This record gives sequence, C-alpha cells and structure tokens, in this order.
Amino acid sequence: MSQETVRDKMKQGEGTGTLPEGYSGKEAPETLPEGYSGKGAPETLPETLRRIVPADQGAKAAAKAHWDTIAKPLGSLGRLEESVIMIAGMQGRPRVSLGKKALVVMCADNGVVEEGVTQSGQEVTAIVAENFLDVKSCAAIMCKDTGTDLFPVDIGMAVDTPRVEKRKIAYGTKNMAKEPAMTRDQAQRAIETGIRYANQLAGRGYGILATGEMGIGNTTTSSAISTVLLGIEPERVTGRGAGLSTQGLNRKIAVIKQAIALHRPNREDPLDVLAKVGGFDIAGLTGVFLGGAANRIPVVIDGFISAVSALVAVRLCPAAADYMLASHVSKEPAGTLLLDVLGKKPVLTCDMCLGEGTGAVALFPLLEMGLHIYRDMSTFAETDIETYVPLD
Repeated sequence: MSQETVRDKMKQGEGTGTLPEGYSGKEAPETLPEGYSGKGAPETLPETLRRIVPADQGAKAAAKAHWDTIAKPLGSLGRLEESVIMIAGMQGRPRVSLGKKALVVMCADNGVVEEGVTQSGQEVTAIVAENFLDVKSCAAIMCKDTGTDLFPVDIGMAVDTPRVEKRKIAYGTKNMAKEPAMTRDQAQRAIETGIRYANQLAGRGYGILATGEMGIGNTTTSSAISTVLLGIEPERVTGRGAGLSTQGLNRKIAVIKQAIALHRPNREDPLDVLAKVGGFDIAGLTGVFLGGAANRIPVVIDGFISAVSALVAVRLCPAAADYMLASHVSKEPAGTLLLDVLGKKPVLTCDMCLGEGTGAVALFPLLEMGLHIYRDMSTFAETDIETYVPLD
C-alpha cells in the first residue's frame, strides 16, 4: 500500500465510518463521534451483551498502515503502536482520539474478612474511598497528575460515607466460607450498575476508562473466582494481598477451598461463580468492561482484581475482549495467567500490586505520547527518506 493511499484512507476514514467534518489530519476531535455518546445505550445485561460487536478490522489495518508510513523504524514503538491500532479498531476509525479520561473505582466490602484472610479490617475500605475525593490516595494523586477524572463508587461498602457516590447493592457481601457471597440477582444488578456507569460516562464525552477497586478482602474473592474460571488450584493464584504472613496465606487458601467445596460454583456459568464466591466490586467492574465495549470505547485493565473482572466479562461475552487494554502485569501470582487467558500483553512491567486503578492510570501518559507521534510525526514521504520495508 503506497504512502499516498494510506494518507487518503486516513483522511477519508475508509471502511471505518466518517471522520469529523473539516478534519485536517493533525488534530484529534474534542468529542467522540456520533454513536459513541452512550445515549440510549442498553442498561440490562442481556441487552448489553447483544449490542457488543467485534472490533473493526479495517480500522486496525488502516492504523497499522499509517504507522508504517511514519519516518521511524517499523514497529519500533512496540506496544504503544499496538495499543493505538487496537483503539482504532474499538472506535471503528483510524483517526484515534481519547476524549476525556476517567478512572472508575468500585468500592465494596467482603464478608469473608471474618475468616481472618486480611491484615486490616473493613473500616479501611471506607477510609480510602473518602480519601479518593481528598486526593490522599495513590490513585487520586496519579489522576491529578495525568488529568484523569476520578469516580469512586460505593457499590457495596459495609457503611455509608458522606461523599462517595451511592450505587449500593447491599452493605457488603456475605461470608462466602459459610454462605454464597450474594444472590444471583444481586450479581446481575451489580454488573448492570457498572454498565450504567460506563454508559453515563460515555454520554459525557469520556473516551477511555480505567478500572480500579477498593475493598478489603477482594484478593480472596478474586483468587476464588480465578480458581474456578481458570480451573486450577488456589495455591497457584492466591497471593499475600496487602501483606499476609505465611500462616495468613495458608489460611486464605484454605478458606477459598472451603468456599468452593461448599458452594460448587459452575465454571460454565460466570454469574453463578460471581454470586457464590465473588464481590460487588468485581461485579461492578465487570459491568464497566461490558458497558465500555457496548459503547465502543477502550477500558483499561489494572491489576489482579480488575483482570478477574475482565475475565468474567469475557466469559459472558468473548467480543468484549476487543475493547480491553492491559496496563501492567500484577505481581500477584495470577497476574500473568489472567492476561495470558485474556490474550492481552501488558504495556508496563513495574511489579505493581496496589490496585485502585494505579497501573491503569499510569498507562494514560504513554498512550497520549504514542497518539501524539501517530498523529503529528512526519512520514517518509514528507521527509524525503526512503520508506522502510519489512525484511526477511
């Protein structure tokens, strides 16, 4: 494909919808194109699953072709190039723009903390949830530095707090070591809460969503879901969380085994797994991933808990994977396993395991730099440099 043909495709948006009128080829539009607004988007789980379609392969091909005209060694920006190409497929156009950036943090408590599987108590969930609004948490500080709007959501905290937005399904889940964490209806309602939240943010012009969570005990629920959905032993996916001793880790693994043996979640039914051994935060983020896919906007996977939510979403709708970007690989034991199953390559390798959306937000500046190069750097033709071609 010639450089001129690629440039024409970029300007015309061939096979990918129409670009904003007056587009010059240099500046990204301020708002997302019509059809990405989230207005009228389905809010129920069945309707959302029906709306999700695979990414546009034509747009991805055009984006790849444009990268190959830029005056630099082919593929030399690695996963930054891959990320832009993936976003082109998500948006259905080679002229990629992100719009406003948001981090959605689902906050919820987990009844399983009664079993001594954590180093701290449930009161920490509410404290950190409020700290997000005072820019006193890691994720909040990173959001401020990257121009990302932060939305903490109380989807199931054990207490009410003064300022965190209420979308509460219940005051925490039940203790999964003794009874199912939630009902099937609660699991679906929590997913639909995330779907509605993604719809609303899309309607307000947010073009990319980072996913975060806050909930003491959620590495236990995430490990339980991973055990079931991946079909492997809990020892392979369970880590120390926020700092358990070896004794505490062994107790955590034993509790997970006990809960799975007691409830026998059906691996082929993601809702059943989520309801029996999951958490409201995981369910809410599952909905964010599905809602983002339905609105054709990228959703960034953070660490372990976020990746578990992504896996639940993909088990519900495989095409949803096309709208996910992996920010980093968590150093939790299941971090690499989950990304491999999702077919995602992390951009960052930082040994992070904080959660809250910190890894996802850390990806944003890199994406913006990649997009700046993609949009503005000179081509081989413009610089009178002989075009690089792939060699055997």
